[in-house]
Amino acid sequence: MTENLLKPADRAEVTVLVDNYIDIFVPPATSVDHRLPFDPVRTLLAEHGLSCLVRVFSGKNEHAILLDAGLSGDCLFHNSRQLDLDLYTVEAVVLSHGHFDHTGGLVDFFHGATRQIPLILHPDAFLRRRINNPARVPVDLPSLDAVTLKKAGADLQQREGSSTLAAGHLLVTGQVERKTPFEKGLPGMEAWTGDRWTADPVRDDQAIVINVKGKGLIVISGCAHAGIINTVEYAKEITGVETVHAVMGGFHLTGPAFEPVIAPTINGMKQINPVYVVPMHCTGWSAINRFSREMPGKFILNTVGTTYRF
Repeated sequence: MTENLLKPADRAEVTVLVDNYIDIFVPPATSVDHRLPFDPVRTLLAEHGLSCLVRVFSGKNEHAILLDAGLSGDCLFHNSRQLDLDLYTVEAVVLSHGHFDHTGGLVDFFHGATRQIPLILHPDAFLRRRINNPARVPVDLPSLDAVTLKKAGADLQQREGSSTLAAGHLLVTGQVERKTPFEKGLPGMEAWTGDRWTADPVRDDQAIVINVKGKGLIVISGCAHAGIINTVEYAKEITGVETVHAVMGGFHLTGPAFEPVIAPTINGMKQINPVYVVPMHCTGWSAINRFSREMPGKFILNTVGTTYRF
């Protein structure tokens, strides 16, 4: 078992800057999801991507981390302005994995920084990738370029294993161990290994974790290509904390190939028994609705602009 010293935090806040869904009339469902007051001139945008501003508080100290950068810089920066948030207060950016709907705003973000900011990512995030559907022509995916990011000012910190940020109050899981039999990844994904295309398990998939005093773990995934149940169980293992307070982020259960995975995933989440579950981004309409029906009182419908306070 990997040993990590994840220090408990007094509280944490997660503000959703980019997600697939926006609804300005959704009321708060619990005491933790804080929705913006109705404002007919505020124009928040949604897109197929994810980005969250994560704040961690311990005593008088506050730490801010940016998780992912959405599909486009346009959406990320527009929404941050509408929410009156300064993205450049962050001490680091964490990339959940190298797919285009999480990396789109990175270059613009680093171009706009007045200091060098660390970018924490797995080395496989730079792989050349494609989706190979046998019924169609393979589709190349946009790739991250290390040289471009460095020129933009990013301090690239490539790590396969777990590590901590925010003075030890936030954990980046690194590469997630995969033990759950029904979580098999994304069909049709391929990566270029230098001389051929091979099946791509998206080894760079990782999550961030916070341990809130008296509550337990907050686990935030990007797409959970390793499987959201694998991700949470791995977070428990490497932190040594069994209690899970909230699971949020993309669970990647969208599309016909994942329909058979929805039921065992929900059953696995019931066994984990978090107080809150907040499926976002690539979880998909069908899975989100089933979480809503099967985990009432725990499920929260996410919308862009919501801040979760734990």
